[in-house]
Amino acid sequence: MAEKSMIPGFAKRRIEVDGVGLSVHIGGSGPALVMLHGYPQNHMCWANIAPSFTQDFTCIIPDLRGYGDSDAPHDDSHDHSTYSKRRMALDLVGILDALEIKRAHVLGHDRGGRVAYRFALDHPERLDRLGIIEIVPTGDFWRAWGADLALKGYHWTFLAQPHPVPERMINADPVAYIDHTLKSWTNAKSLEIFPTAALESYRVQARDPARIHAMCADYRAGAYLDRALDEADREAGRKITAPLRFLWAEGGFPGQTGDPAALWRAWAEVVTDQSCVSGHFVMEENPEAVIDCFGAFFRTV
Repeated sequence: MAEKSMIPGFAKRRIEVDGVGLSVHIGGSGPALVMLHGYPQNHMCWANIAPSFTQDFTCIIPDLRGYGDSDAPHDDSHDHSTYSKRRMALDLVGILDALEIKRAHVLGHDRGGRVAYRFALDHPERLDRLGIIEIVPTGDFWRAWGADLALKGYHWTFLAQPHPVPERMINADPVAYIDHTLKSWTNAKSLEIFPTAALESYRVQARDPARIHAMCADYRAGAYLDRALDEADREAGRKITAPLRFLWAEGGFPGQTGDPAALWRAWAEVVTDQSCVSGHFVMEENPEAVIDCFGAFFRTV
């Protein structure tokens, strides 16, 4: 049963995949375009972007497991596989199967970008074109760490600490922590770039201890299993075969790794890239750049 989404022109559905309920927002018509959000956000980060694509695409915007209105299962796996990007990519396969969609374009930002490229590696037969916003591959990001990047990206090590240390610290004042994270990663160091409804949705999920646990588990998976899977693929020489388009912000994280597009060229057969003036949250800070970068790319047959 569909209900109205907070994104204009979209309907909200709940899809069960292997016992986990996933909240999915769907709008438009045409070839499928999946949009995957990152941390500490949810589907609402696409509210400024998605309506521009609905005339040409059926836009599918899930809340990743642990975020938004999707279920947040407890991470009781020894290897943190519950929130691995391989597991989240399988969630995407389940969503496409439920919607009877064989292939789709995928566009991912932040953690959603990591799910997107794992989907590209594990399920190439389900992917047409791949868009990545504001990340470099997990193993490459860890290797790029120096003092400046470690200070800016401290959450990678903080959130990955053993349960329940980061959870207890964040839950002492979750909204203040999320507000600080959002504000500090923008170019303007301001919350004003976030639409009111989107910002409140990020705060609502932060007030739920189960979702704070899920976010920490997401980063624990990134520090261990996700990184190990990347390194195994690197050693095996596996590459993404779908065309890859990469957008990075001059004030974001990838720009501090040196040449972020070069890192992606080592992982994919065909890579094009574009930079823009923005902080990390490009969809809300510079939505025109996202539309310009990916509109023609996904429309190309």
